[in-house]
Amino acid sequence: MLLKGKTAVISGAASKRGIGRATAQLFAEHGARVAILDIDAAAASEAASSLPAVETGQHVGLRCDVADRSSCGDAAAKVIEALGVVNTLINNAGITQPIATLDITEADWNRIVAVNMTGVLFLSQAFIPHMRDNGSGSIACMSSVSAQRGGGIFGGPHYSAAKAGVLGLAKAMAREFGPAGIRVNSVTPGLIQTDITGGKLTDQMRADIIKGIPLSRLGEATDVANIYLFLASDLSAYVTGAVIDVNGGMLIH
Repeated sequence: MLLKGKTAVISGAASKRGIGRATAQLFAEHGARVAILDIDAAAASEAASSLPAVETGQHVGLRCDVADRSSCGDAAAKVIEALGVVNTLINNAGITQPIATLDITEADWNRIVAVNMTGVLFLSQAFIPHMRDNGSGSIACMSSVSAQRGGGIFGGPHYSAAKAGVLGLAKAMAREFGPAGIRVNSVTPGLIQTDITGGKLTDQMRADIIKGIPLSRLGEATDVANIYLFLASDLSAYVTGAVIDVNGGMLIH
């Protein structure tokens, strides 16, 4: 029960086979009250109601468009009103687009950057003052191995750029808010089997990818959720500004 008595907010956590949903489930199992934020309000509510009950109150599911600053502010206010002190924010929401550099339109660029990078800023801005007032907090930000190796399998160059921006933003926030007791870290998963990748991998693609992974398997959503649990718990009390790879050795550097 690493999170007993704590409250966690997780963005992009409504998808049934997503990393956010797996994280919400794991956090609840460890005693946390969870607020699920998602652009799909009905799915967020359903996801929250499906989580294991905890002694300290109910979970909540709310609509939040992370690319909209006012939506983030409204969601934060509702979460704080419903659950009280927020201990952890997981900036998990993200989208991808497999497209080549010369095919990226202005709209493509703006959409991918808005959700994957600007959304991290907006949602962090919405919760940091609350954490600062309470003297502590942990923020974990979803980046990607694509940011480190320059592209991936399902993400275009604009996705790599946005996820690389997350790394810089998280490190800067860690430096700025460390004196206030707020830790900020990033997670860089490799290829994880979720709804985003579901149906896109052929057997041959899967076999070819696994050849380049020392642990000889693709990642599961729970592999990333376990790292989020570490970052949300007191086990990582002296960790901030870090980048934690979760890729089975796909990228060793």
